[in-house]
Amino acid sequence: QVQLVESGGGLVQPGGSLRLSCAASGSIFSINTMYWYRQAPGKQREFVAIITSAGGTSYADSVKGRFTISRDNAKNTVYLQMNSLKPEDTAVYYCKMAADWGKGTLVTVSS
Repeated sequence: QVQLVESGGGLVQPGGSLRLSCAASGSIFSINTMYWYRQAPGKQREFVAIITSAGGTSYADSVKGRFTISRDNAKNTVYLQMNSLKPEDTAVYYCKMAADWGKGTLVTVSS
């Protein structure tokens, strides 16, 4: 069974940056599309970013120009670089591969 483990969350001031990581177990990582989602308190989980096995990317409008998704297939890891963070970016961030989800990492943007 695939395991996804997110890390890198924490407390950051508005305008700051964080880089999230998601490490995947198994040898199928390189052929899979990877996703980042987030869920803010009291809200539904929402799409943030996607990266295909070929490196193609797409983003939610709310993060476009501020967040960058990338992957390192040698390390079975996908990243989410988050810049110019806003309080509304506060959420638990999850990575997803196929039908599998990680447990999430909390990002809090507050002064």
